[in-house]
Amino acid sequence: MKKSFLLCLLSLFALAVFSQDRVTGLNFATRSEVIAQNGMACTSQPLATQVALDILKAGGNAIDAAIAANATLGLMEPTGNGIGGDIFIILWDAKTKKLYGLNGSGRSPKSLNLEYFKKNNYTSIPSFGALPVSVPGCVDGWFTVHDRFGKMDMEQILNPAIQYARNGFPVSELIAYYMNTSANRLMKYKGFSETYMPNGKMPKKGDIFKNPYLANTLEKIAKNGRDAFYKGDIAKTIAKYMKEQGGFLSYDDLASHKSEWVDPVSINYRGYDVWELPPNGQGTAALQMLNILEEYDIAQMGFGSSDYLHTFIEAKKLAFEDRAKYYCDPDFSKIPLKKLISKEYALERKALIDPNKSAKSYPAGELEQGNTIYLTVADKEGNMVSLIQSNYRGMGSGMTPDSLGFVLQDRGELFSLEEGHANVFEPGKRPFHTIIPAFITKNGKPYVSFGLMGGAMQPQGHAQIVANLIDFKMNLQEAGDAARIRHDGSSQPTGGKMTDGGWVNLESEIPYQTIRELMEKGHKIKYDMGGYGGYQAILFDAERAVYFGASESRKDGQAAGY
Repeated sequence: MKKSFLLCLLSLFALAVFSQDRVTGLNFATRSEVIAQNGMACTSQPLATQVALDILKAGGNAIDAAIAANATLGLMEPTGNGIGGDIFIILWDAKTKKLYGLNGSGRSPKSLNLEYFKKNNYTSIPSFGALPVSVPGCVDGWFTVHDRFGKMDMEQILNPAIQYARNGFPVSELIAYYMNTSANRLMKYKGFSETYMPNGKMPKKGDIFKNPYLANTLEKIAKNGRDAFYKGDIAKTIAKYMKEQGGFLSYDDLASHKSEWVDPVSINYRGYDVWELPPNGQGTAALQMLNILEEYDIAQMGFGSSDYLHTFIEAKKLAFEDRAKYYCDPDFSKIPLKKLISKEYALERKALIDPNKSAKSYPAGELEQGNTIYLTVADKEGNMVSLIQSNYRGMGSGMTPDSLGFVLQDRGELFSLEEGHANVFEPGKRPFHTIIPAFITKNGKPYVSFGLMGGAMQPQGHAQIVANLIDFKMNLQEAGDAARIRHDGSSQPTGGKMTDGGWVNLESEIPYQTIRELMEKGHKIKYDMGGYGGYQAILFDAERAVYFGASESRKDGQAAGY
């Protein structure tokens, strides 16, 4: 009786979600797309969106505006990003009519090695504290991309973030929630409370929050460039703090850091070219999933059907087995990338899927070998930027260097400690990375710049967005608002093997009939709060020279143009 009552409640709640009664478009959409001609900005915080638009209106281009928005988000959304983290960018340059990729991820400390972890009986790298800290690549990423494509002076670009940091801003709802959930686990680390907990407590929704330490740090960076962060007083302060905390990140680690220009990789999905960055990120998994999905008529199956969701889940499991085995820093291991994203390989992998049964495990392919923020900006010249930046676990490691105003990332947690693994910890190595920007082109022209934040949700989310747009013919806003699924429990690049099929997290819009049919196929179903990512996107209509923007309701964000 109790079980039947709960199922009835879930069904009624799912129906209630479809009650907006829109007169146009699909009724689950939270709003219409934003449409503009001269520029568009979509970020996870409305004030950051306005900063990007102000930069565009003042004569800056999309890169300038993206950096300004990212700097502002580092202040306003420290639960997802900041200058203590890494950055990845895909951009469309209107002048050369070409896509460019930037890998702005940092490396592990050179003085730390696998033997240290073994000697001290670690079976995995801790989530917090000094040990998971790797070099923060964000600031160098800003200057690297700005030196090549930027237009406006960096002091002007960083000024809005500096002013907000010094004068304060009202904290938005979801960010306030996550700041407060971070407090208990991070306040024990030196410098954290001093920076983020004025009067001994985290700010609540609507409270005015200031970060004068970050304002001072950004002023130094704006005036003296990237070397102020990696070779000046900031670097010395970070190195001293890390040594005091028992860490290994050194001045030399910071001084030797540099970003890397990389060629984005793509597959063609039903006539559209979908682009991701190559490893050490996980974008290749989205491409592998889409290659498998292309072998099915998922449009005929229908959005939200058990047949589609089962096919999607099994494709995800297959791609994530390869993700666990092969994805790593390409400087340390040869990755069979061409084979992984080939159509022939997708056919081989598809043959393992049983249309009526959830697999408990899959083998990785046997191949020959030698909390995050996302934003997107477009300008009147036709430049489009897809940018993602992160601390990794929410507010990062908890390591908050003296009076600098930011937390260092804990990205090093994502190394494996298994000898012989492609992603095993080594000195000066970039860890496996979850953050991935994405882009779609059509007939060699820019079409959609998009991203969906959230750890292992990201490649799953990317594939779902592409299917929503192309197979299910949703508009840009609908594609992001539509109910999502997230499969967990796959084998991991940090070690660990899926043996029980994992489990499927479903948003409440998924009807009970679909849930029942998935359970009949052997899937374990769960509900999760807040684990489905955050989506921003810009679509360029080349025929009418118009931008469409979207920002979903799961975050505090805003799409706006002019």
